[in-house]
Amino acid sequence: MKEFNITGACIPDMHYMVNISAKLDRITKLIDQGKYFTINRSRQFGKTTTISMIGNNILDKYIILKASFEGTGESLFEDEGAFCSNIFNTIADIYKFTNVELYNKMIEYGARTRTYEQLSDNITWLCIEMGKEIVLIIDEVDQASNNAVFLKFLGVLRKKYLIRDKVKTFKSVILAGVHDIKSLKILINEQKVITEDEAKEIASDRYNSPWNIAAEFKVDMTFNPEEIATMLVEYENEKNTGMDITEISKEIYNYTSGYPFLVSKICKVIDEEIELKEKWSIQGIEQAVNVILKEKSTLFESIIKNLENNKKMYSLIEKILVYGEEMDYNVDDPTTDKAIMHSIIKKGKKEEAVIHNRIFEIRIYNYMITKKKVDQEVRINYESRNQFITKDGDIDMVKILDKFQELLKEEYREETEKFKEKEGRLIFLAFIKPIINGTGFYYVEAETRTNRRFDIVITYNKKEYIIELKKYYDKPREEKGYKQLAEYLEIKNIAKGYMVVFDFREDKNYTQKWIEVEERKIYEVIV
Repeated sequence: MKEFNITGACIPDMHYMVNISAKLDRITKLIDQGKYFTINRSRQFGKTTTISMIGNNILDKYIILKASFEGTGESLFEDEGAFCSNIFNTIADIYKFTNVELYNKMIEYGARTRTYEQLSDNITWLCIEMGKEIVLIIDEVDQASNNAVFLKFLGVLRKKYLIRDKVKTFKSVILAGVHDIKSLKILINEQKVITEDEAKEIASDRYNSPWNIAAEFKVDMTFNPEEIATMLVEYENEKNTGMDITEISKEIYNYTSGYPFLVSKICKVIDEEIELKEKWSIQGIEQAVNVILKEKSTLFESIIKNLENNKKMYSLIEKILVYGEEMDYNVDDPTTDKAIMHSIIKKGKKEEAVIHNRIFEIRIYNYMITKKKVDQEVRINYESRNQFITKDGDIDMVKILDKFQELLKEEYREETEKFKEKEGRLIFLAFIKPIINGTGFYYVEAETRTNRRFDIVITYNKKEYIIELKKYYDKPREEKGYKQLAEYLEIKNIAKGYMVVFDFREDKNYTQKWIEVEERKIYEVIV
């Protein structure tokens, strides 16, 4: 019986899988052209599955030699002799129980290889002896990130690549991991786990990588809605749920932006944990997202660890998410480049840096909210969330906004305008999160997030609530704001909306009122 898979490589006979044949065709073309390249994508981005399927796709044309540095330990990278011998042994391990002849051959080569020169020669002899062209695939290259000997191995491959018209070598070499090779070099140097001589050697050539022969890898590894639909079709053919595959695949994409792990995770949670009668629905997806947002995972832990340990990255993400600043998507900026490498951000429609997907956004908002609370920068004061819940189980948004107005009036009156404008959005999210926790969740509409406007969509008890946070400038812009919110409500097919206006005038009044704009009702509070 098949299932949705979220760990390790996907296996067609065991798992529901997205059809990635178009991606595989593009990768196969790179191999056929004799390209050396790196598939560097963040954690749980489908790299291992893709590598496995590449191998199956080209078995008729090439001999595939695979190795993985995962779990190899430090002994593989101890010194030149250890690496040059053990790289063959590492390849051999993959074939120990599946191809005895190839296993024995790799062991033999390993036994007679102790230097980089011997390694270079033996690669050529191997390519001559095998008769068919060889593709070398190395997974989890990040596991070598503490070891300069690996970079020297890449130097051997580079030298052989440059004279491939004269001396036989691998047809293609594929490396897979989170870091690209330039990042590996910097990481090795920063972690200072190398000798003084090795450090000088790396520092002298900091950005001109031994892998500068590599072709650029431009294959989009995310899943678009049509690709997601192929997995749902496979599932539906077995289960006959009656789901609207087009609608569901689009909504899954809306939350994940096609991040492979998140796509499969939503499907797995719906299939195995959601108890709705019609769980393959918009509501089922929302419930699955709510489950995912509360779980620990290595993916989320990696994101938070990067933000915790890198103040510049935290500041970058805060500017995008909280302050609505438009930041450049600039790969030459080390902080931005690192955030891209870990798939925390991606390129937006206007060439700006945006958070990769909505689930990441919500998770990071939640982390920032908690961080503000722990740092005692947010002062929340209400006795019970139940006062904001109606008899029908809905949230009373009017009561919530009135209480938020009261909070800012009492607790933050003495704060500076700069503080309230800068922190007001996060204070509101910190205020509302405990109220909706457990039953609902929120997200910030990325399309409307600017330094002047901030639209929050709350889903609770099968209903959506739109709240716009904005700063007061003048009457004309206030009127324009009402119209913008009314238009957004119309798009979402919602009759009522809500507006929180941060007014920093000395003579302001803390008002509360309903306004009717273009057949939509808007409840506004001034804070």
